[in-house]
Amino acid sequence: MPVMHFQVRWPDDSETRCYSPSLVVRDFLVPGERYPLADFLGRAREALGIASERVRAKYGFACSQAMDQLAEIEQVARRFDAHPDAQVVILRFD
Repeated sequence: MPVMHFQVRWPDDSETRCYSPSLVVRDFLVPGERYPLADFLGRAREALGIASERVRAKYGFACSQAMDQLAEIEQVARRFDAHPDAQVVILRFD
């Protein structure tokens, strides 16, 4: 399966390089776009969930690395829970 990474800029201007085991993330996120935090989390959950299930369909087991990446995204996002206007920018795919 083609692996891809996507670079995220958080509301505090920190950045995270995120992993996906599938290109499906391109269907949910667009480089240069700014997403409200809750919207970004929903998109990331759906994209990484689908990606993990694609791995399951091909290899017989879910992608633990995709689920670990989602857990990391959710952990970072919790830092901004008190900021209802927090937004995330997708910088690029690689």
